[in-house]
Amino acid sequence: MPHMPASAALQRFRVIDLTQVRAGPTCCRQLADWGADVVQVQMPEHMRGDDTLGGQDGSDYQYTHRNKRSITLNLKEAEGIATLKRLIGSADVVVENFRPDVKFRLGIDYETLAKDNPRLVFASISGYGQTGPYAQRPGFDQIAQGMGGLMSVTGQPEHGPTRVGIAIADLCAGIFAAQGILVALLERDASGRGQWVHTSLLEAMVYMMDFQTARWTIDGEIPKQAGNFHPTSIPTGVYKARDGYMNIAVFGSKIWERFCQILGAPEWITDQRYHDKASRSVNRDALNAEINKRLATHDRAHWVREFNEGGVACGLINDMPGVFEEPQVQHLGMLKEVVSPHHGLQKLVGQPMQLTRTPSTIARSTPRRGEHTEEILAELGYAPGDLARMKANGVY
Repeated sequence: MPHMPASAALQRFRVIDLTQVRAGPTCCRQLADWGADVVQVQMPEHMRGDDTLGGQDGSDYQYTHRNKRSITLNLKEAEGIATLKRLIGSADVVVENFRPDVKFRLGIDYETLAKDNPRLVFASISGYGQTGPYAQRPGFDQIAQGMGGLMSVTGQPEHGPTRVGIAIADLCAGIFAAQGILVALLERDASGRGQWVHTSLLEAMVYMMDFQTARWTIDGEIPKQAGNFHPTSIPTGVYKARDGYMNIAVFGSKIWERFCQILGAPEWITDQRYHDKASRSVNRDALNAEINKRLATHDRAHWVREFNEGGVACGLINDMPGVFEEPQVQHLGMLKEVVSPHHGLQKLVGQPMQLTRTPSTIARSTPRRGEHTEEILAELGYAPGDLARMKANGVY
């Protein structure tokens, strides 16, 4: 079936998705969820490598590739490359995450493609950047987490560096690439010309270090691991109530005073050990022990209610079932339903931002590899006889 836009916002754009694994597919999912006609180009089934997330029937793959169409093309055949270029001729955007030299070898780099399609926005995602001493290194999320500094500030000091529990470098690189594509499309409206957008896992991680980088580049301070506690705002972190753990965040002197009153410890407000930020930093361990002692008198639900009603940020630490039991998560409608012809009813998390006039939905479940090949090639003008010949010759 033809393109089924998930939103009216980007439905006028066609995106050619040459990516695999996570960072690139995340970028293209962002565009697909807002209505772009994303055409996922994959190698034929008999030629594919290990390029899927847990197999195409796995939950990870199903979540990542919704709202796309899929075709197969054999890019090792001249006619496969020629067909891809014809497809790109109809597109606004190409996204790839090959190693930097591969696109040049295939003749599908930005400069080559822009000669025939000067309005093309070409986006590249790599491990370390398109040039430089590490450009040809293989990229991987956890490697970028380490090199970008994230693991040096994550986890308990006595346990060594710790990775984040999601593929944060991949995800951020993909989202930044999508943002760059949208910026380039906006600029194209003024100039009439496309351009090359590129980012990397390493750049994404360095950028995401945010205030931790400023502590070094401006203050000359090397950030360290602070475990479950905020490195500079105290008390902010994980605390234990009678029935389990929760997060409490105390920012600023006014909120500190509210916190003390709610906890039944107004004397802390003037206690020389705790009365200001610097004192609380020096005496962090003693303060946290006293806080946990008082929190142990009630369950988490009591404290979450009391602190929030008193203007102090506090929330449960949920496992996945708990996340979707949260009344606010349910109210926000973050779980969307789609019926897959291959897997039946699926529930997937939708986009985390709301556009009131052109909302995003999940209009199409994840396709099987090559499910729309003949449909899309027919849209490009290939006749049934051409398709039969191409299939027989292993072009798709």
